Amino acid sequence: MGNALLWGAVSGSAVLIGALLALFLRIPNKLMGFIMAFGTGVLIGAAAYELLEDSASDGGLAPTIIGFTAGALVFTVFDWLISRKGGAGRKRSARASSGKSDAKGGGLAIFAGTVLDAIPESIMIGASLIAGQGVSVLLVIAIFISNIPEGLSSTAGLKQDGYGKGKIMLLWLGVLAVSTLASGAGYAFMDHASGYTEALIASFAGGGIIAMVSSSMMPEAYEEGGPLTGFIAAMGLLCSLILDQL
Repeated sequence: MGNALLWGAVSGSAVLIGALLALFLRIPNKLMGFIMAFGTGVLIGAAAYELLEDSASDGGLAPTIIGFTAGALVFTVFDWLISRKGGAGRKRSARASSGKSDAKGGGLAIFAGTVLDAIPESIMIGASLIAGQGVSVLLVIAIFISNIPEGLSSTAGLKQDGYGKGKIMLLWLGVLAVSTLASGAGYAFMDHASGYTEALIASFAGGGIIAMVSSSMMPEAYEEGGPLTGFIAAMGLLCSLILDQL
């Protein structure tokens, strides 16, 4: 359990790092687009190699299909609800330069959306420890890379909503706590689960991650990074394959 909590905190700390960068440095949008593109590729690979492949092998195709579809659907519904409240731009670095906020009260919606993104990722970090072979390095790296631009651009949105530095840091410490607890929960709840249940939960997280990548990270990465986005995302996917084989 201790290792699960530790690695959940490590992955969640990337949001805090991104927030600190946004508060004290000015990061070019194009660079953020490139980071997000690479993170997109790595996350897709992590979902495919670590979640879906293992789900199909351990639990069968039926629970994998059910879990993946449910995860994508649930994330999409909650993402739609949060976006209507002003959280649509939580990953968008353009907020930092546009000076616009999506909606009144969008700051809390941004926070809620970030928590929504963090939960399925952290659960699977904890679950990856169950086999006794150590944490999935691929999952930790993928989530860490994707969380940095989220913390940066989300902080820009919170600043535009009038949040002070102290309150912003308190919110991201909350995300860090949620990530840590979700990782511990993933370890605890899946420790004695059947192969069918593990497949359902892992593929559910995979569906949520793919829906998140497609709805927020991919569009933002291309908007800021331009034509190089495809190549950088492909290199991210290749990196995830290499890490999976090591």
